[in-house]
Amino acid sequence: MNSYVNMGVGALLGTVFVLMSVSIASEGLFHSENPEKPGFEIVAAEATDTSAAAPAAVEVPIADLMAKADPVKGETLFKKCLSCHTNEKGGGNKVGPNLYGVVGRPIAHLADFGYSAAIKDFSQGGKELWNWDHLNHFLTAPKKYIKGTAMGFAGDKKDAERADIMAYLNSKSDAPLPLPTK
Repeated sequence: MNSYVNMGVGALLGTVFVLMSVSIASEGLFHSENPEKPGFEIVAAEATDTSAAAPAAVEVPIADLMAKADPVKGETLFKKCLSCHTNEKGGGNKVGPNLYGVVGRPIAHLADFGYSAAIKDFSQGGKELWNWDHLNHFLTAPKKYIKGTAMGFAGDKKDAERADIMAYLNSKSDAPLPLPTK
């Protein structure tokens, strides 16, 4: 065989050997296990087949929903919101506005927060309030309820969880609203 061919094959085999050795060594050094419990689980809505005539989801009346709400559970569930919102009296805004006293207050009313045009339009100049129904629908699917909102949260499809969060938010107020009745 030609000495140049031998050198080329030797160089190729040497390179493959070095790359495999580096790969095996780096896997040993930088291997990471999957956590037992994810820090935050993102739940995406599944696509539905519109060709099949599925029955419409039955909406639970807000009074029934809130009758079973637990603000203590809501506090735990609200932790996923803390990355974007504060909820302490006098607390500042983050990516999202401070939610202290949000239940019953006018939508888009904080002067020191830059709301999206969609939220400002929806608020009708502060005439619309964050009542139980608005909060329930918004927390179910923010981008579906107020098209164009900048809120990145996908929504919470579980009725009990939304109710717990709303009960907790209502407790974070100087004057919590009474729960809705039938």
